[in-house]
Amino acid sequence: MTDTLESLRRKIDGASELDSVVRTMKALAASSILQYERALQSLDDYYRTVELGLIAWSGHTNTTVDSYRRVRESNVATGAVVFGSDQGLIGQFNEVLVDYAVNKMASRLGKEIKIWAVGERVQGVLADVSLTATGYFPMPNYIAAISSLVGRILTEIASQHEQGKVTQVYLFHNRPKSGAVYEPVMQQLLPLDKAWQHELARIPWPTRNIPEVINNGESTLKALIHEYLFISLYRACAESLASENASRLAAMQRAERNIEELLEELNQTFHRLRQSSIDAELFDVIAGFEALEAPSRAKQ
Repeated sequence: MTDTLESLRRKIDGASELDSVVRTMKALAASSILQYERALQSLDDYYRTVELGLIAWSGHTNTTVDSYRRVRESNVATGAVVFGSDQGLIGQFNEVLVDYAVNKMASRLGKEIKIWAVGERVQGVLADVSLTATGYFPMPNYIAAISSLVGRILTEIASQHEQGKVTQVYLFHNRPKSGAVYEPVMQQLLPLDKAWQHELARIPWPTRNIPEVINNGESTLKALIHEYLFISLYRACAESLASENASRLAAMQRAERNIEELLEELNQTFHRLRQSSIDAELFDVIAGFEALEAPSRAKQ
């Protein structure tokens, strides 16, 4: 079907409006990335404080952390918290993460796996690979809502752990990567086993002063472990949201380039068609003038 000037004008107007929407979404994604990056930077300092607290407790009591230890591991399920997305326009963000999680959990697929999906879209992708989510949490879309989400996840994990239904818990999420948009990663959240404690013990105390735990050491340990788990989940969620917006930003940049190319092509076609229309009108005027002049020339 041949385009007319009017249809081309409508296409140009529609593409221009879409370009405006894409530019707005790109600005929002860039702004969101900056907010989550700042939150992660602040979290690093807080994590360091909690880490030093755990080191101080271990040194003061000369004992190991035994909370959330393994129990009846062969008879219980492995827990997995998968941070995906609720919103679209992010390419293969959820698919890449689910493929990574399935590969990492391949050795335990014969046993029971409890999966908590964070994000409606990742829940659908999990269902596509025959993995039914035990629980679902909506993904927050702003920083202030992350704490509430983390609190709900911690409550669910604690309940399952206290009932002896889950001892191992892993986090799967996308993490921003330098030189690329993101990469999927896995982190063991529980148990706080000997390997984790060994890594903790290797961290040197920053001063020569020997730390001391005041009052009840057990309550201090519980508070430190709770904060450690909270920070781990918060970091995973914030990194996932930063990756999601980075993926959306990249998608919007690609869309912007495509729209610009389309607009350039449409404008060129419009000007070419308009010039052809003007030329045709001029030819008609000239032909009409020559037709009027022909009788007078014949009389001469």
